[in-house]
Amino acid sequence: MVKLTIDDLPVKVKEGTTILKAAETVGIHIPTLCYLEGINEIGACRVCIVEIEGKQQLEASCNTAVEEGMVVYTNSPRVRKSRRTVVELILSQHDCLCATCVRSGNCELQTVANDLGILKQTYKREVKEADWPKSFPLVRDMAKCIKCMRCVQICDKVQDMHIWDVEGTGSRTNIDVSHNRSIKESDCTICGQCITHCPTGALRERDDTDKVLEALADPDKITVIQVAPAVRTAWAEYWHLDKKKATPGRMVAAIRKLGFDYVFDTNFSADLTIMEEGSELLARLAKRGVYKFPMFTSCCPGWVRFLKSQYPDMTGQLSTAKSPQQMFGAVAKSYFAEKIGVDPRNIFCVSVMPCTAKKHECAIPGMNDACGDPDVDISLTTRELVRLIRADHITPDELKEDQFDSPLGSGTGAAVIFGTTGGVMEAALRSAVYLATGENPSPDAFPEMRGMDGWKEATYEVAGKPLRCAVVSGLGNTRKIVEAIRKGEVEYEFVEIMACPGGCAGGGGQPIHGGREMAESRGGYLRELDEKSELRFSHENPDVIRMYEEYFQKPLGHKSHRLLHTDHDAWEMPRSPRLANRE
Repeated sequence: MVKLTIDDLPVKVKEGTTILKAAETVGIHIPTLCYLEGINEIGACRVCIVEIEGKQQLEASCNTAVEEGMVVYTNSPRVRKSRRTVVELILSQHDCLCATCVRSGNCELQTVANDLGILKQTYKREVKEADWPKSFPLVRDMAKCIKCMRCVQICDKVQDMHIWDVEGTGSRTNIDVSHNRSIKESDCTICGQCITHCPTGALRERDDTDKVLEALADPDKITVIQVAPAVRTAWAEYWHLDKKKATPGRMVAAIRKLGFDYVFDTNFSADLTIMEEGSELLARLAKRGVYKFPMFTSCCPGWVRFLKSQYPDMTGQLSTAKSPQQMFGAVAKSYFAEKIGVDPRNIFCVSVMPCTAKKHECAIPGMNDACGDPDVDISLTTRELVRLIRADHITPDELKEDQFDSPLGSGTGAAVIFGTTGGVMEAALRSAVYLATGENPSPDAFPEMRGMDGWKEATYEVAGKPLRCAVVSGLGNTRKIVEAIRKGEVEYEFVEIMACPGGCAGGGGQPIHGGREMAESRGGYLRELDEKSELRFSHENPDVIRMYEEYFQKPLGHKSHRLLHTDHDAWEMPRSPRLANRE
């Protein structure tokens, strides 16, 4: 243990602790802009500088270790003056158009500048700008970039995709797509982790709220919206509502006030996904000589993009089941359109997802099986939903709770946990055991699939035979397990993979909290909802049962295959070997 003094307070911490972390133990906040614990501790922004007695140079607190007897001042006149100069220099290369920035009010640079009382521009502003493809789901604004390196480090160290890199030196330093590629030419998975860890508005999702507002204003459009499981854990964070107020029912009430004709729950199609995917797994297991194993889940479009770009020869091991988002769109423009007696082309289907890659998924050319139009017209992030609610001056905590519409609004506890790592696997196992044996297991029979470990594995007995399973979240972990599978170091029959660490709860479309990781707490809330659910098995969803009786007849049937499954080989990633061969 090391004893030191910070701002006249005695501090005792373990040897090797940084000054930044030591200050936190006694409630002293040191501002930072580039720091991410364990990922980006490079002292690049110089905002976290402190004065150490006896040292002439100010030191970055994020990567300077404590020493015995050290005396530190985190906000001395010398520190304040230097910190202010640093932030003013950063602002000289920043567009400072806060009123039109998506991160206004939730920008770490804005907060630090305001705290320092910077009310005017001291240095001449020289802002760099660059073109960016407007159609791409991920948007980068060079004029807002502060070169903090967070996006580079998250993409390199956590996601292992290396999409971003540094170019130039000194004042000419810039962050851009690596290897002189455009973003469309890269193998970006659109996971959005660079967005949620960016301190400013330099990275964001493509905004599609205007298209939704146009549809809501069109009297000829029947507007249908579906809300993903993980959204209910985060939609009310902007208003700081606790769990008692931030209920799914109050979320439905807020969305209904926006003017949507029907508000549905993606939990319905998550249960539907389990019916198809679970049946597909059992069908493949019955023909082990025909199929390669493991079978991978296909709910996460970021993971699908990863596999198709990094290991395209394994694409055939993906489940052909569409994701819940896409299944819902196909059902909305077929089964539901018939139910209410309308032309499916008049239905405008919107999804709210915790994900940026869903914007890509709904635009895949083959995702139009119901009527020829896209099954899902627009996918919004949780952040975009919040902006819509704010723009309509809706105060969620004053609303009375409402219910999802029927028949596509029911869901089980198994569907709710789709939003956290291991949830898809657990839901699938609950129903796979039933489909194989005709008997329900305990809904809590698969605890090894729970928790925040990046790679979890277990073997279960299904119909008297062992089923080796694994759950992975985060693309860095994904690369590790895929390499291990390819080398024969591990063997599984069924693997769930989510691109974002912690699963959809920590998705790239979720609310941003200054680099804090929220996946664990959000996922815990989803687990609570599952435990409280009356129905905890997807195959017991009464509306799903009714839809099979009235429309699909059975899982993996002809109509199910046409509407609820997809051909993953029908589209290509930019680095696809097949595209290269054509050239």
